[in-house]
Amino acid sequence: MSKKIAITRYYLIFQKLRRFPATFEDISDYLALESEIQGYDFRISKRTFQRDIKDIRLIYKIDIRYSAEKGGYYIYEDDSFDLTGRILEAFDVFNALNVSDRLSRYIHFEKRKSRGTENIYGILHAIKNRFLIIFTHRKYWEEGITKRTVEPYALKEFNNRWYVIGKDHKDGRIKSFGLDRITDLEITKAKFTFPGDFDVNEYYKYCFGIVGPPEGQQPEDIILSFTKQEGRYIKSLPLHETQEIIKDDENGLVIKLKLYITYDFIMELLSHGDQVKVIEPNGLINKIKTTYQNALKLYN
Repeated sequence: MSKKIAITRYYLIFQKLRRFPATFEDISDYLALESEIQGYDFRISKRTFQRDIKDIRLIYKIDIRYSAEKGGYYIYEDDSFDLTGRILEAFDVFNALNVSDRLSRYIHFEKRKSRGTENIYGILHAIKNRFLIIFTHRKYWEEGITKRTVEPYALKEFNNRWYVIGKDHKDGRIKSFGLDRITDLEITKAKFTFPGDFDVNEYYKYCFGIVGPPEGQQPEDIILSFTKQEGRYIKSLPLHETQEIIKDDENGLVIKLKLYITYDFIMELLSHGDQVKVIEPNGLINKIKTTYQNALKLYN
């Protein structure tokens, strides 16, 4: 029970500091209140709180610091803050799962199969130590399965799925492989040389989704017009890091992106239906038109 109380206490400390800095007294009062609400004793001394800060930094890589200028303790944000945010999100989900037995009538989780996350740790180990990996892979759009030998370079997440990015020894090309389609993973002792010019962030800089830069293509300037209502959603959750707002008024939202035009991106545009219109380029306009025309033929 003491471990469960400690983990829950860490979560409560996160919750208290996520929005505003707080003094130890503020945190202590918050823990005392939660103790009354939840029926467990989360109250701690300042010495225990300092030990909690060290444990949180060691276990979760979340750095809690004190600043008199900020008015108390706060979550330190550096270049890895995206990772910190994901860890905090994971804690939110964990906390929900932890109470789901008692509140199952009020929580409805999405029913889905494994996303292959059980292989993340092993693949990260292979990436760090430059070990070749061998696995069985199944493509959704092809029959049968294949055995692949891959130099793993990075892991990437897209649409709640994880992918390993690496060079396929079958043809020497850099590809992505969905972890949910990987079985029989073997981490070999055979070493490979990591290419000095590969950077996963640069590789996907102008890509939408998991499809890498198409051979022989250059990223294009894309201008999209959204309805006012859909524009609010696009502003709160940008389509891509290159997104720039050109116009935002009563008539709607117009944005500019710089991307490779790939299947993933076209599917994203189609998912917005009649709430989006492609203004430029003409090649993308024609692809969207063709897709809708072919879809209409299914109903004729």
